[in-house]
Amino acid sequence: PLDLNAYSGILAPLNINNAFFGESTVSTKTLKLLFIACALGALAAPALGEEARAKPARATKVALHNSTAPNLRSGIALIYDETTQRPLYAKGADTVAPIASITKLLTAMVILDAHLPMDEKITLTREDEDRYKLSRSRMRRGMTLTRADLLKLALLASENRAAAALARTFPGGTGAVVALMNDKARMLGMIDSHFVDPTGLHSDNVSTAQDLVKLVLAAQGYEAIHQATTSTSHSVDMGNNRQMNFRNTNPLVRNASWEISLSKTGYISEAGRCLVMKVRINQRPVVIVLLDSWGKRTRVGDANRVKRWVENIPAPTEVLVRTDA
Repeated sequence: PLDLNAYSGILAPLNINNAFFGESTVSTKTLKLLFIACALGALAAPALGEEARAKPARATKVALHNSTAPNLRSGIALIYDETTQRPLYAKGADTVAPIASITKLLTAMVILDAHLPMDEKITLTREDEDRYKLSRSRMRRGMTLTRADLLKLALLASENRAAAALARTFPGGTGAVVALMNDKARMLGMIDSHFVDPTGLHSDNVSTAQDLVKLVLAAQGYEAIHQATTSTSHSVDMGNNRQMNFRNTNPLVRNASWEISLSKTGYISEAGRCLVMKVRINQRPVVIVLLDSWGKRTRVGDANRVKRWVENIPAPTEVLVRTDA
């Protein structure tokens, strides 16, 4: 007969031994083996359950109740539900990558935190011109604008010279701004982000989609950033009854079907085309982060795909979220 003594350590909690079976009723080795297997399974189940809870399943595509993941072209993407504080979709969300002019959101926060006079006049100089990427600009050396106008143009039109002038005229200069940007990022918990310039022209300005959600949620608390990034255009007075009009680099702010409370685009060759937005879709507040998009319209196309997808997923309490590995 099968001796259960070898299993005494495992079966003791269940008070099981050879006598348990009763020699006159059950004596087959097969049945005993089956019983042992069941007992072992019962003891192991709680431990396995704890491990499963500690390490949720991960997937390359998000699984949602009665929904499939959106087919996005961006290399990195994160769709974050502000209400549940959970991602609805994640693709490479922890990948560190250049973020181009998304940087200007953080630059603007540092400028606004300093409470400098926004009506102060600032004249563009040679120092504000891009000698790293040689990017073009409609803003010319010698133009004089208020700090408020420069902030709007840096955010709305992503004007690099406007951002550079804001940093140059900051107390302590550009170096002080960059230092405060990194301090601000750390304060916001952006642990995988680093900044070396206020414009985003340097590819060493890096972050992750996860970190950028934190940036967007913090930036939405600044009314000046909300107003600038959601305006369709902004005109500045050039003197002699001349106006220069600048359009928002995100065409979606001109689309009435979108409810956008914050927006910023970015592009350098190393980063691809980037877009972050805080939006409301079907009364659901959502942060959209799209990085490393290629093709002039890819990020906008992806944003529209996200909108259609979110419109058709269940209410927040019904969503089962799984994130990419």
